Amino acid sequence: MFNGLCAFPLTPLAGDDVDEAALVRLVVRCVDAGADSIGVLGSTGIYTYLLREERRRVVEAAVEAAQGTPVVAGVGAMRTRDVLACVEDAQAAGASGLLLAPVSYQRLTEEEVYGLYREVSAASDLQIAVYDNPATTGFTFTDELHGRIADLPGIASIKFPPPAPGQAADRIARLRTVVPGGVSLGISGDWAAAEALTAGCDVWYSVIAGLFPKAARVIVDLAQAGQAGQTGKGDLALEASAALEPVWELFRAYGSLRVAAMMAELLGFVEAPCLPRPLKSLAGEDRARVEEALRLSGLGA
Repeated sequence: MFNGLCAFPLTPLAGDDVDEAALVRLVVRCVDAGADSIGVLGSTGIYTYLLREERRRVVEAAVEAAQGTPVVAGVGAMRTRDVLACVEDAQAAGASGLLLAPVSYQRLTEEEVYGLYREVSAASDLQIAVYDNPATTGFTFTDELHGRIADLPGIASIKFPPPAPGQAADRIARLRTVVPGGVSLGISGDWAAAEALTAGCDVWYSVIAGLFPKAARVIVDLAQAGQAGQTGKGDLALEASAALEPVWELFRAYGSLRVAAMMAELLGFVEAPCLPRPLKSLAGEDRARVEEALRLSGLGA
């Protein structure tokens, strides 16, 4: 479950309601392309904007549509009480794993974050991926904290943010020294995925795979072949990722959620607008840049 390609589809809205039909179509698209797992209610899945009941229905719909492909459900919330309620719902809905970020309004301390993971670990038998996303949570994990959390029962993966170009191998090596061998390392930040995978990363937690899973599957397969010693395959993975640089550039400029939502709207995968207010779809020159990126990368064909 925490290896290979984990595809993160949008949670599209129609008006103020979750568009379950569109969500199901996106999940089926990922499954048909061979995603190893489906990640719902991550940052692209707008989990922080949804009520508990809405989140439960998203997991239920995704599990049914996934047809046996493991579903990893985001359970982050402000209060531990609410996190545990989402854990209970995700488990009842048939999720295979949990994705947990330390969400807060008041900045959290390391001991508060450790306590959160300890409580969730004790409350569920499901495997847990630690979501290290300082850009949205405002919390930066130290390697020491990663090591402490990774020693808890049920911690199975660390989803870490993109290192600077050329630094993936060093970042992976540092994490390997502090986490147990059975804990997988997963890259977030799609533009860094090919480098991280060829450097030995176990899983790509991928936004682009939620819309274009075949393109992401190609990169993962080539990178894994390179890891297995097949000459030149790692270079081909890097080339396949470089072909998507027009999209990566926009992910870095606008954030992957807004760009993914705009691409989904342009291609008719979802209704427009699909984001929760006050978030707005890209417009004007920004929208035109997304259209051009789709054309240049070949994803809009």
